[in-house]
Amino acid sequence: MREYLFELLETGGELSLETVLLRLAASAVIGCFIFLSYRLSHSGSIYSAKFNVTLAVLTVITTTVMIVIGNNIALSLGMVGALSIVRFRTAIKDSRDTAYIFWTIVVGICCGAGDYVVAASGSVVVFLILLLFGRIRNDNRVLFIVRTARLNETKVEALVFQYYARKAILRAKNTTDTSIEYIYELNGKYLHKTPGAGAGGKTITEAMYEIGNIEYFNIVVQNDEISG
Repeated sequence: MREYLFELLETGGELSLETVLLRLAASAVIGCFIFLSYRLSHSGSIYSAKFNVTLAVLTVITTTVMIVIGNNIALSLGMVGALSIVRFRTAIKDSRDTAYIFWTIVVGICCGAGDYVVAASGSVVVFLILLLFGRIRNDNRVLFIVRTARLNETKVEALVFQYYARKAILRAKNTTDTSIEYIYELNGKYLHKTPGAGAGGKTITEAMYEIGNIEYFNIVVQNDEISG
């Protein structure tokens, strides 16, 4: 029994050079496919070319590890132990990046095991899903920050209500003896909507400064492409 266990632990798959090169080539091709998918589904400042290249390289690296491990149980346990000490501290800017990382690892495992059909068909399905939904963004949020004299308190509140009704949510109202500051939050799609009745076709900025005694009026746009 002991001899059988030792033989089981020491068993390793013997692959020809052609097989090794075929598996690496397959992973490289699908890695380029993943590269294209990431490029198409990301746009704007959130796109990282270096991270995209890393995804393609990670696919080949995972395949290489799978080829080395083969069906050698002892080597696979040792590899798991070695990789468990590696800690990655790179911040993930987009939650979709996690899906891409898992995608590259799964493709690398499939190619390393010689399951090209699974790797290719699964990649096509994932590619189509990400292509269809990859450009979905969270709705931009707009913050209105107004600082004015306290005597304009009712005028400012009435003006914001006139333009956006209850769609503009008051988040903060800071006051002193002589001044008052408002912070309103608004969905970005309502920012350039047609003003309400009585606005005279003016923008919210023009109407705000016509009140008088406005120290400043800031419009801050927040979106999912900005990360700390």
